[in-house]
Amino acid sequence: MKQLLLLRHAKSSWDDPDLDDFDRPLDERGLKAARLIGRELAARGWLADLALVSPAMRARDTWRLVAAELPVHPRVAFAEALYDASAADILSEIRKADPSSGCLVVLGHNPGLEDLAKQLAGPGSEAKARKRLEEKFPTAALARFVLEDDWSGLTSARLTHCLRPKELS
Repeated sequence: MKQLLLLRHAKSSWDDPDLDDFDRPLDERGLKAARLIGRELAARGWLADLALVSPAMRARDTWRLVAAELPVHPRVAFAEALYDASAADILSEIRKADPSSGCLVVLGHNPGLEDLAKQLAGPGSEAKARKRLEEKFPTAALARFVLEDDWSGLTSARLTHCLRPKELS
């Protein structure tokens, strides 16, 4: 059984209008939410052995704070294709993941990440998690899926959880 964790970057700052979108850092709320999600991953034992992370500053900052809360640190790949990616682009990156990885975390951006989460939620998905995903997938939200297939053949999976930082604090 494999686990896929789709994690949206935490809340970013818009304080500097001259800053390129790619270079926006996290704001105070984002800093808190990223740490909170990291603690939640550790508490639940959802520990990835591979992380695919968008190279945008807010995604890298989110990952740094999440990873600091984990008891073990997975291999990390900063994938250019995850920045401003569509659901199809993100799925393509997942399908290229190391087949030996049992738990993969993908840290990216909306709307692609949310669109992919909704597409992947297949038969047997938890109704409460699906409802939360359909309602809203805010910054630092996490969708957890379980699947039996290899990453290369991923088309759908069972959504088990949709966590939002506001509900965890």
